[in-house]
Amino acid sequence: MWHFYMGRDLDNEKFKEKLASAASMPKDVVLGAAVVTIVGCQEVCIENYRGIIEYTDVLIRVQTKGCQIRLQGKNLQIEYYTNDEMKITGRICSLEYCK
Repeated sequence: MWHFYMGRDLDNEKFKEKLASAASMPKDVVLGAAVVTIVGCQEVCIENYRGIIEYTDVLIRVQTKGCQIRLQGKNLQIEYYTNDEMKITGRICSLEYCK
């Protein structure tokens, strides 16, 4: 017998993760999780983002479904962005995930 608890975000996320794993589906598709691709220290691509919170040449903050991504560096610029993907270039010194 299966028991499902609705209304709890954590239980719902765990269920979705198990479902994605069982169905061999990518977690970014099922969970809407951000996909971050780092190429060296000069390029970052972020998929499944929700919005740009702050944008300067030393700091870029991006909101995703589950957290905020904070990039610090020098000469940072958003090379391009679409509704669900962006490419950031410059000298990337740090990338952190914040709640």
